[in-house]
Amino acid sequence: MNSEYPISEADETLALRMIGWIVADSARADRMLALTGLDGASLRASLSDPATLGALMDFVINHQPDLLACVDDLGVEPGAIVAARERIGR
Repeated sequence: MNSEYPISEADETLALRMIGWIVADSARADRMLALTGLDGASLRASLSDPATLGALMDFVINHQPDLLACVDDLGVEPGAIVAARERIGR
C-alpha cells in the first residue's frame, strides 16, 4: 500500500476477509455475483478498487443474516465492519 492508496491496510484486510467469506459459500457467491453483475474475472480484477470493496461490504452489511454469520465466522464486531465501510467511503 502506498501513501496515495485511499484505504488503510486494516480496512482493506477486513474487506478482503469479508470477500473471502462471501465466496467461500457457492450459494452466497452466486447471489453476490447476480446482484452485483460481476463475474469471477471482473471481481478478481477489481479487488483493489475501493468502490468494489465497499459494494461487497454493503452486500454483507445490508443482509442481516449474512452480517451476523460473517461477524461470527470472522470474529469481529458488527460495528467494526460498519466503521471500516464508512472509512472506505461511499
